[in-house]
Amino acid sequence: MLLDDNRSNESGLMVDIDLGKSTLKKVAWRLIPFICLLYLMNIIDRANVGFARLQMQDDLRLSEDTFNLGYGMFYVGYLLFEVPSNLLMKRVGARLWIARIMISWGLISSLNMFAWDQWSFYGLRICLGIAEAGFFPGIILYLSYWFPERERAKMTAFFMMAIGLAFVFGNPLSGFIMQYLDSYAGLHGWQWLFLLEGIPSVILGISVFYYLTDYPRDASWLSPEQRGWLVSEMEKEEQQRKQRFNADRLSAVLQWRVWLLIAIYSTLAVGTNASGAYFPKLIKQQFDYLDTFQIGLLSALPHICAIVGMIVFSISSDRMNERRGHLIVAALLAVVGWSLAAANFSPVIALVGLCIAQTGMMSMIPVFWTLPTAFLTGAALAGGIAMINSVANIGGIFAATILGTYGLWSMAVIHFVGVVLLITVQENSAKERTS
Repeated sequence: MLLDDNRSNESGLMVDIDLGKSTLKKVAWRLIPFICLLYLMNIIDRANVGFARLQMQDDLRLSEDTFNLGYGMFYVGYLLFEVPSNLLMKRVGARLWIARIMISWGLISSLNMFAWDQWSFYGLRICLGIAEAGFFPGIILYLSYWFPERERAKMTAFFMMAIGLAFVFGNPLSGFIMQYLDSYAGLHGWQWLFLLEGIPSVILGISVFYYLTDYPRDASWLSPEQRGWLVSEMEKEEQQRKQRFNADRLSAVLQWRVWLLIAIYSTLAVGTNASGAYFPKLIKQQFDYLDTFQIGLLSALPHICAIVGMIVFSISSDRMNERRGHLIVAALLAVVGWSLAAANFSPVIALVGLCIAQTGMMSMIPVFWTLPTAFLTGAALAGGIAMINSVANIGGIFAATILGTYGLWSMAVIHFVGVVLLITVQENSAKERTS
């Protein structure tokens, strides 16, 4: 009789495991490719100004410092509206709010074609930041509704492959548009760039409203058994976080864990924003005999390397259920890469350095975003993700200026500070868990 009970329990466990695997697989195929496409357009529309500068800076008669400040002005609007945007998404639902974000940023991105001087450039960049605020933390929050913690780094990495893909496809596309449409119909190449790359975001924004599902309980595309399993699994995980950390109130975002994560992410934000602003220009300086389209092709290489690194690091981190070592190794890669680029032994070695730096920085991001979702929940999770992303991205305002003023070595130093902070955070967390 006892043997029969054991067999019955084992059989039930196997059925539950199989149900869980099939459910998460179906959810992943339904959501991840689509939100990856959304994020791809988000990155293209945010970062294409870094490529447009190859023509736009001279056409608008902007100095290097003026253009760098304009690039960073995006984060003024982004910072001010990030937390309110994420809290509103929690209230009205991802479907409506992400659709609104995409339509508004697509329209404003296209309007960048009408920049005519320093101040119009600044104003349009601020408006783009306001329109886009809440998209990235909103997606991180959205993924926490659908995937258990043990799957989150991997799913975040697959979603964030869009960053690398945006540059892999976006840079050659931007180079092609600027090279071959320049002066067509009386418009500069950079004006065509903003116009043509903003329109797809508006179209995708409309599709979001019809495609996304706000919560697992609303997922009619799952079977009743799958829907029930996922709702139960996510509710159980949320209750465990509440009991362990008591971090469901919005005031929980003021705890020391959150501010240490902000400090770490600030170092990463400076590096990634500086690379977005300067990679095409840095590569053009090394290979000045190439035309704009060829620069676009070559500048895609660091991002191809980053895609591979993100997948390898995130899958390894999930399988080992380990975050500390993976983050430190990735941050050290960024230090080594920026140092190689700064040493400038040769154009090829400088390009290799940029590839290593981009791989290290981007490999950190999906693993990093498992940290706040592991101890925050409810309103604190929505506000905490947005606050980490927005406050840390204050560094994005000054990233291009820092690199332009202090050079590539400054990026290596900043990421080394990130390594030290990572070690401190992990040691403190470990002590607290054992106390």
